[in-house]
Amino acid sequence: MTAAANGFDPALTQTPLNDLHRSLGAKMVPFAGYEMPVQYKAGIMAEHMHVRKSAGLFDVSHMGQARLVADGDAAVALERLVPGDIVGLAPGEMRYTLLLADDGGILDDLMVTRLPDEPETLFLVVNAGCKDADFSHIEALLAGEARLERLPDRALLALQGPQAGAVLSRLAPGAGSLSFMNGAEMAVDGVGCFVTRSGYTGEDGFEISVPSDAAEGLAARLLDEAAVAPVGLGARDSLRLEAGLCLYGHDIDRSTTPVEGSLRWTIPKRRREAADFPGAGTILKQMADGPLRRRVGIRPEGRAPAREGAEITDEGGAAIGKITSGGYGPSVGGPVAMGMVLRAFSAVDTPLKLMVRGKALAARVAKLPFVPHNYFRG
Repeated sequence: MTAAANGFDPALTQTPLNDLHRSLGAKMVPFAGYEMPVQYKAGIMAEHMHVRKSAGLFDVSHMGQARLVADGDAAVALERLVPGDIVGLAPGEMRYTLLLADDGGILDDLMVTRLPDEPETLFLVVNAGCKDADFSHIEALLAGEARLERLPDRALLALQGPQAGAVLSRLAPGAGSLSFMNGAEMAVDGVGCFVTRSGYTGEDGFEISVPSDAAEGLAARLLDEAAVAPVGLGARDSLRLEAGLCLYGHDIDRSTTPVEGSLRWTIPKRRREAADFPGAGTILKQMADGPLRRRVGIRPEGRAPAREGAEITDEGGAAIGKITSGGYGPSVGGPVAMGMVLRAFSAVDTPLKLMVRGKALAARVAKLPFVPHNYFRG
């Protein structure tokens, strides 16, 4: 029997948790070149609500992990490629930032942590679909200044939800003292890991970088906790949408600037004044004058969700944008969406029309996030 006939696609990469996913009854799908679980037996709705109420465990080992090392401070080098304040990171502190092209377009969004025990070295996590391009871009532009060490032998687990802190503290007592957007090296159930208090759901939680050969055992141990259930990519997407968090390649992409993506908060005063990041001229002009378009939250009226690609019009039927992410929000109890619209239509409560299956459905611009963030800030 061939690998494909046995349920495996040889063209896809498998994470170290593949066997565990199958033993748990996961529905496996192709995603960013990997075979990933989209849902388990409970289904997306139940998994979503479990994360909001308790704790869910996600396999995000498809993401790209790397260390950026320099003779001096790697943060100085990285600031040549991103608009965030990386130099200002304290040891153990983490930041969301953007890898930018010379015209200000977003090549990817990523997480950057200054390692607490090696403060001149940075730990990077980038999106799965962009990681090869991202790492090649960083290596090419920072050649001679910094060295990128890719970490293909590391898996990445995300434990998310209001019970995540209590669960992880039982396996790693030091986890409880971490606050949101901070990380530390620690043993988790006896396994040496790098743990950050972060995630992609809007809830409290952790991302755990673990050696690949120890990942399945650690995941199984976490799933032994009564509060923890396995959660797939389907609920991960609905959770991040309710939290108003961007999905690269959908809500933001190479054609989007940080200002258009409603991410101007990622560019602090020091970086704006220095204006030494890629695309600074374009981005600072948009900050001063306003962009032509902007990412917004959208609440469709009624029960029908508007999916990615649906056209957005004004009340007179003139096209003003498109839905970038959309679906049913289980915690909200109705459809939610994000979209890119002309700036004149971006104010909260602006009435819109969404073209869904040939019909114009009423909607309004909504404040993001749809569900309040519940991060642990200490």
